[in-house]
Amino acid sequence: MARKTRVLAASGVALALGLTTAACGGGSDSDNNSNGNSNGKSEFGAAITKVVNPSTTKGGTLNLWTSQDADSWDPARGYYAFVWNLNRLYTRKLVDYAASPGKDGLKLQPDLAEAEPTISADKLTYTFKLRQGLKWDDGSPITSKDVKYGIERVWATDVISGGPYYLPNVLDQGQNYKGPYKDTDPNKLGLKTVTTPDDSTIVFKLAKPYSDFLYLLAMPGSGPVPQKRDTGAQYGSKPAASGPYMFQSIQPGKSVAWVRNPNWDQATDPIRKALPDKINLTITTNADDLDNRLLAGTADLDVGQTGVQAAARTKLLTDPNLKANADAPNTGFLRFADMTPVAPMNDINCRKAVIYAADPTALQAARGGEFAGGDIGTSILPPNIAGSDPNYDPYNRKQGKPQVDKAKEALAACGKPNGFNVTIAARNNRDAEVKTAEALQASLKAVGITAKIDQYDGAQDSAIGGSPEIVKKRGYGIIITGWGADYPTGAGYMQPLIDGRFITKNGNFNRSEVNDPAINKLFDDAAAETDPDKAAAIYSQINQKVMEGAYVLPFVVDKALNYRNPRLTNAYVHESFGMLDFQALGVSDGK
Repeated sequence: MARKTRVLAASGVALALGLTTAACGGGSDSDNNSNGNSNGKSEFGAAITKVVNPSTTKGGTLNLWTSQDADSWDPARGYYAFVWNLNRLYTRKLVDYAASPGKDGLKLQPDLAEAEPTISADKLTYTFKLRQGLKWDDGSPITSKDVKYGIERVWATDVISGGPYYLPNVLDQGQNYKGPYKDTDPNKLGLKTVTTPDDSTIVFKLAKPYSDFLYLLAMPGSGPVPQKRDTGAQYGSKPAASGPYMFQSIQPGKSVAWVRNPNWDQATDPIRKALPDKINLTITTNADDLDNRLLAGTADLDVGQTGVQAAARTKLLTDPNLKANADAPNTGFLRFADMTPVAPMNDINCRKAVIYAADPTALQAARGGEFAGGDIGTSILPPNIAGSDPNYDPYNRKQGKPQVDKAKEALAACGKPNGFNVTIAARNNRDAEVKTAEALQASLKAVGITAKIDQYDGAQDSAIGGSPEIVKKRGYGIIITGWGADYPTGAGYMQPLIDGRFITKNGNFNRSEVNDPAINKLFDDAAAETDPDKAAAIYSQINQKVMEGAYVLPFVVDKALNYRNPRLTNAYVHESFGMLDFQALGVSDGK
C-alpha cells in the first residue's frame, strides 16, 4: 500500500532542527566510537542502534545491488523506500533527516536552509533562508526559485505522475494550480502560496496551522530542480544533482552509476560526508543470485533492504560469522487485517471474536518468524511512531496464544454462538499474505468460524481491495494488508487508514471504513497541535479508539533480515527508512 518507507519521529514544528555536524554519519572519530562498537567488531543487529566500523576515510567504489529497478529517479516521481534513501546522494531539501543511528536519525535538521524556519505567531507563514555557496553539479547557483520550481512540479500529475501528492493538499488553497508546464506566469513560478522575495529566501503561506508541514518539505519531491534542465517526463533519465553525487550513467533495468559532484561543497552540507569516489548500482532479476553475491562479498548491499531469501536466511542464522554482519531491524511497516463492514464483521463482537481466536504465534510464523517476520503486533500504531505505547496490548496478543474462551464469549455476544462464515481476501502476488490468511483460517476454525480465502490480483489492489463497492460485492469480511508511513507522525501513518474523510471509491486504504466523528476530530486536533508531545498523546488516543472498536487485527511489526558486507564503514540503520543510511556508507579497503 503506502510506499515502502519506514519512518518515525515526533510530530510538530519543534523538530530539533540544527543538530551539530558531529551527530551526522561519518562525524568525528570520537563521536563515532561513542555510537559504534568499541572494539570495531560487528555483531548481529549491531547496526540497528550503533555505527558499525566508523571511519572518515574517503575513496573506493561502493557496490550496491537490487532485484528491483527504481520506479523513477525523478525526485518528484520516485516512491520506493530505497529510492527515497538513494535520493539523499543527489537531492538536497530545505530540511532533511539527520544522518545518525537511533532516535537522533528521526530528527529533521536544516539542509539547504541555513537554519530552522522563522514561523509566524499564527503558524501560517514559514520563511527559510538558504545557505550561501550552494551550487548545482554544472556550477550554477542553487536559488530559492529552484526550490519553488521543484515543488511546483508535484502539481503536474499529467506529466510526472507517480509520486506522493501531499503538498498540493496543503498549498493549493483553491488556486487549482496545474504545475509549471501549464503555468501562465512568464517565469513558470505562478504558485501563489510560495514566494521568493530574493534568491536566498523562500516563504510558504498556509491556510491553517499544519504541524506536519516540515515533514512534507523533507520529501524528495520538495527538492530543487533547475528549470532550464527540466525535461518533464524525461527528467528522471538524468536529474540535476544538488548533493555530493551526480549521475554518470543510467541504464534502465541494468545499472546506475554515480560519481562525485565537483561543485558540491562539504562546508555547505551538515548531513553528508560523501566517502566513496563512486557508487555503482547493479539491477538483477535473480534475488537468490544477489544473496549469493552478498554472502560471497562481491556485492556490498541489497538496497531493497526487504530481507534475504529463504536459502540465504538459513545460512545467515546458522553461520555465526555471517550472522555477525546481519541486522533484522523493524521496517516501520505493520502487517494486519482490516475487518470490513461486510456482515457479520459490521458487529463489534464478531470482530472481537476474530481477534481473540487468531493465533499470534502462527500468524508471526506465516510472516517468516521472529527474525524475518517481525514482533507480534498489538495495535494499529507501530512502535516507531510517536504516540505508540509498547505496553499497550488490549487483546493480550503478546502471550502468543489464541484465546478460545474469549472468542466464544464474543461470538455469543454478537449472536453467532456457533460461529459464522467469512471471506478473507489476500493479494495473490504476496505469498506471505496468502500464508497469513491460511494461518488465520486455521485459527478461526477452532471456534467455529469458517473462513474462505479469495486470492485476488495484487496488481489490481487499488481497484479491488481499495474499492468499497467491490469489497461489498465480493463479500470480503477480512482483508490482509500492510502499511508503512510516508512521513513520521501518527497522521502520516494512521490517517489514510482510519480517518473517515479518506474513504474513496478507488484506491481506498481505510478498508475497515471507519468513519467515527470523534476520531476524525482528533486528527484535526493533532494537526493543529505544534507541541510534539501533545500531538503524540492525541495519536495515542486515536490508536486506543481504533483497537477498542476492533477494526483491525495486527499481525506483526515487520522486520527484514539483511546482510551487509564486512568492508562497509559507517553502517547504521536509519530509522526514518528502516534500512541502512546509504549516503553515510564508505568502504574500508579503498577499492
